[in-house]
Amino acid sequence: MHSAMIGLGTCLPSRLVTNAELAEGLDTSDEWIVSRTGIRSRYWVEPGTATSDLAVEAGLRALKSAGLAPEDIDVVALATTTPDHPCPATAPDVASRLGLGPVAAYDIAAVCSGFLYALAMGHAQIVAGQARTVLVIGADAYSTILNPDDRATRVIFGDGAGAVVLTASDVPGRPGTVLGAHLGSDGAHKDLIRIPAGGSRQPVTADTASADRYFVMEGTKVFRQAVRHMSESATTLLGRIGWQTGEIDHLVGHQANARILGALAGHLDIPVERAVVDIDRVGNTSAASIPLALAHAAGQGRFTRGDRVLMTAFGGGLTWASAAITWPDITPL
Repeated sequence: MHSAMIGLGTCLPSRLVTNAELAEGLDTSDEWIVSRTGIRSRYWVEPGTATSDLAVEAGLRALKSAGLAPEDIDVVALATTTPDHPCPATAPDVASRLGLGPVAAYDIAAVCSGFLYALAMGHAQIVAGQARTVLVIGADAYSTILNPDDRATRVIFGDGAGAVVLTASDVPGRPGTVLGAHLGSDGAHKDLIRIPAGGSRQPVTADTASADRYFVMEGTKVFRQAVRHMSESATTLLGRIGWQTGEIDHLVGHQANARILGALAGHLDIPVERAVVDIDRVGNTSAASIPLALAHAAGQGRFTRGDRVLMTAFGGGLTWASAAITWPDITPL
């Protein structure tokens, strides 16, 4: 048994935030942001909008793209760093609001690698015969955890959601087939990307410093780790499935930084024009990054049925992941 992607849906908040708007309140400029990140705009949720709201909309669109009804879904795997609440998980609420019934639903916390972790888990459940159809969602509302005074993070991150539908297939090589995945982590460097307070290690109290409640990232060190681990993970996966880098039609890396994407393509010896770049319009959307990039590229007509697509991501934990598919005949919504 194999798994194949048959649907893709996305959701972006309505609020567009430009570099010029951020420059009004931070010591920065459009030129500074673009030159260092490649980002020109991002979308942020309005007060009262939560991660689940984005996830539900992306899930609805993915189901419509796949031509499926809610009762066709067996499992919901939701990747997020910004759950609606620390407890309970957000996935069961999303499944309930989608009308899926009492299906299995769980959150995955692998930060920016989360979508590919969830994709790998959904793929594995189908191959193992535990599910026939899985809804995989990556959704984050990073604007809710950013320090309003931290230029290093506030200009980078955006909010959004993307979802794909995986289904069981007994046709090897069918367009949309997930060929394989590779996952990895290194907790020794967990402090490079973190929110210091809010967990059992450092619970939030009345004495907790305000800055400790926000997302923190060591950007320069993360850059080096990201390029290294994504390229190594992708290379390992390609070796497993028998693809050569010259056979890759599209490289879809996590949209963390335009310079990281360029360096990644160089390390993998893949022409940079084959790398999908979506960060300029949406910023770093964490777990939503790869499905949003897939939908954007497909909407531009870049993908053709059967194209070889290599996806790779890096996030806090540290975590990294890669997955490979052949592009299906679908219309993202």
